[in-house]
Amino acid sequence: MRKLFVFSAIIASTCMVTISAMAQRLTSFVDPYIGSGGHGHVFVGANVPFGMVQLGPTEKSRGWDWTSGYHYSDSIIVGFAHLHLSGTGCGDLGDLALLPISNVQQRDIHFKHSQETVAPGYYRLKTSDVDVELTSTKRVGMHRYTFSGKNGLLRIDLNEGVGDELTAADLRQVDDCTLEGYRKSRGWAPRQEVYFTITFNQPVRLWEPQPGEGIVDLKDTSRPVLVKVALSPVSSEKAHQNMTAELPGWDFDQVRRDADAAWERELARVKIETANVQDKKIFYTSMYHLMVAPSEFCDVDRQYRGSDGRVYNGDFTNYTTLSLWDTYRAFHPLMTLIYPELQADYAETFIKIFEQQGRLPIWHLWGSETDCMVGSSAVPVLADLALKGFVRNPEQAFNAMKTSQLQDVRSLGLLKKYGFIPYDKEPANETVAKALEYCLDEDGLARVAKQLGHEEDYQYFFDRSRSYKKYFDRDIQFMRALGSDGQFRPEFDPIKVIHRADDYTEGNAWQYTWLVPHDVHGLIGLFGSEKQFLKKLDEFFVTEGDMGPEASPDISGFIGQYAHGNEPSHHIIYLYNYAGQPWKAAPKLRYVMRKLYHAEPDGLCGNEDVGQMSAWYILSSLGLYQVEPSGGRFIMGTPLFAKAQVNVGNGKTLQITARNLSDKNIYVQGVRLNGKKYTKTYVDFDVLRQGGTLEFQMGPRPSKWGTAIADRP
Repeated sequence: MRKLFVFSAIIASTCMVTISAMAQRLTSFVDPYIGSGGHGHVFVGANVPFGMVQLGPTEKSRGWDWTSGYHYSDSIIVGFAHLHLSGTGCGDLGDLALLPISNVQQRDIHFKHSQETVAPGYYRLKTSDVDVELTSTKRVGMHRYTFSGKNGLLRIDLNEGVGDELTAADLRQVDDCTLEGYRKSRGWAPRQEVYFTITFNQPVRLWEPQPGEGIVDLKDTSRPVLVKVALSPVSSEKAHQNMTAELPGWDFDQVRRDADAAWERELARVKIETANVQDKKIFYTSMYHLMVAPSEFCDVDRQYRGSDGRVYNGDFTNYTTLSLWDTYRAFHPLMTLIYPELQADYAETFIKIFEQQGRLPIWHLWGSETDCMVGSSAVPVLADLALKGFVRNPEQAFNAMKTSQLQDVRSLGLLKKYGFIPYDKEPANETVAKALEYCLDEDGLARVAKQLGHEEDYQYFFDRSRSYKKYFDRDIQFMRALGSDGQFRPEFDPIKVIHRADDYTEGNAWQYTWLVPHDVHGLIGLFGSEKQFLKKLDEFFVTEGDMGPEASPDISGFIGQYAHGNEPSHHIIYLYNYAGQPWKAAPKLRYVMRKLYHAEPDGLCGNEDVGQMSAWYILSSLGLYQVEPSGGRFIMGTPLFAKAQVNVGNGKTLQITARNLSDKNIYVQGVRLNGKKYTKTYVDFDVLRQGGTLEFQMGPRPSKWGTAIADRP
């Protein structure tokens, strides 16, 4: 009887824990520290989903790992700035930094992580001198400073950003409680203009010890000092309007609760069921990272500053921080599934940038073109949106893509002249990477041309999209650089990387040989047979070798030559499905999800890259991945969770179930779609967007699922 009572008590206790866990807010599983160490480069601070403001601590830059302004290894803060990047390979922003100080000589705060509190929409640092609390709306950052002493000052720094150069600044007091001004700079973004309004909950006095810097005498620090900072890309007046619209009051705690509620709403777009708390932390932190950018780049009335520097009245929400070379691979396909309502505005943003700068964006930051990375990566994203029906005017989108790809910039002139990009005619090099990216870009353009009935354009861009075949050396089975004489470059090493003087971009020949996601069966044909293709693919995952000292540090997270820390590898595991061996992908996918993502500051094996690393994890953990950049087929892998509920918009839900799932049962035995047996190893976007049920039956050994030719992508 006693044993029965104990057993019953255990059951009751377990049930209570389960109910408690079910009721636990999703924001509690987000750890903003994940990715703040190592090479993750993520933002740490207070923001709301897709908000213009990213308000958080900025440390003095100590090198490449400080591109977000914050690195977990550091312990010195120089200000709390209102704009930050997250997960990028270059540094910028860090604009408008405020620092509470006790004397005019103080220029930083030394801290320990035990003094910090980090959560979605909230950041706190409590030292012996001051308790700093931060929260935000989309366009307004809110500070609460509780000083321990009677003397409190606030330093406002317009000089320092993260890797940029100040070109002009203005800071002035307009009444007892209000300051306003602007900061203009150049850096990675060659033209950046940030306008602001700063309001205090008490009278203050501003004096300027030097240009671009202000010291605010807070006068009364016996009670908490509240500060609201509104931003605008247009003017200080617009910043004031943004503040009036988004944050008219002074209730800091309510703003914090509203920010938390905003995150909770967006995190709930995907609900997973798992008993593994670490997996939940990784998943929901990935969801959190997904919503830092692209960020809104317009005022509350949708006015914005265009790529030509002029001010426009938009009838859409304009976005910035477009890391397209990274995000076309998984981020944007995932967003079409879980954020369908944003896609038309993404497309309109691209088209307006085209109209203002004469070509589609490459890597757009704060309304300015950085021209960073190779290819025309807005093209496959815009093509995907057009093919999925998200573009308001498909002909307009097609014209933007076509016009951009027919220009002579960024090696496109050489492509038109030779039919490929000769290494001896391109001083900037990286010709193989450029050409392969253009091929997949223009495959999407060709598909849109065909959909619109432009047969001549379809054939032209289809042919260009297949020019990848010219780079394939059949003798050694690698993609290699071609000279203007049609001969391969004599010097060749498939593993070594020579930074900025190589035929590839942040990768080697092993990784780039597979960059044909738009025509995998065409790539298989180059190897001569599926058997040879699979043999080479197997070798890829076991080949060891040092990439050399000049390789980018985020070419990392290795399985053989597969490097999950950088994007060119991200689709490669899924290529097994195309050759009828999906079971070979399962252990590799599970390894990446289990071993290369962790709930620790050094929890990412490479840069977050503005959501791409997280998007890969989210899709793959659901058992899906869109390999072809433009078109909408999602390849099936191996789900990580027993149940997932995905809100696909329009009141529809996609239920994904993995039966008999365990750490050993990683192989798909069979699939049922909406209750019916489904043998294919892919599912179309148009099917997923309707909601329904996708059921995986899992087992401990490979099965014949997906091996038949008719069932392959």
